[in-house]
Amino acid sequence: MTPARVSGTEGYADEAEELFRRYESIPPAHAHRAVLHLIPTAPSRVMDIGSGTGRDAAWFAGMGHRVVAVEPTDALRLPAMTLHPSPHIEWLNDSLPDLALSRARGEKFDLIMLTAVWMHLDQQQRRRAMPNVAALVREGGAMIMMIRHGPVPAGRRMFEVSAEETVELAQMQDLRLVLNLREQSSQEANRAAGVDWTSLAFVKGKGRS
Repeated sequence: MTPARVSGTEGYADEAEELFRRYESIPPAHAHRAVLHLIPTAPSRVMDIGSGTGRDAAWFAGMGHRVVAVEPTDALRLPAMTLHPSPHIEWLNDSLPDLALSRARGEKFDLIMLTAVWMHLDQQQRRRAMPNVAALVREGGAMIMMIRHGPVPAGRRMFEVSAEETVELAQMQDLRLVLNLREQSSQEANRAAGVDWTSLAFVKGKGRS
């Protein structure tokens, strides 16, 4: 019996090889240049939700962080484990909106990353997901989201998500906005197609000193 596909992952398994080629060609420091100042410099606990090819998880591990890489698509997670072997990365087959396995661990994180993930959830799923993500952020920890806007690639499930809605949902969970930036895609083909991105960052509670 074929396992049920996780909502929002449509199209990723079929394009896994191309996604590895594309994602791994973009340096993480460039992809996340807008939020570099929010990424801890001291060894910390990081959760990368929707870790995909493992590019960012490996980057965080290389900085000395302990990383939980959450990815529900076997065609991405399993090759990522081979491509980016590290004792500092724990790979977890879990998914939004519930993050049931992640929450059951009872662990909180200094940083939670959601890169190109949030727009795969419909409005009801986003409302369910935000409390579950927020519960994993420690007091003073950060949550960083990159949300894609523009034409939806064939075979994918995406929604247009506003920064305003996302900020409102986050604030209800004691997440304070510290960055709201919309930029064109760094990929030439995406720019030509009218794709741009919103980077949002939040700090839990009173924030860092």
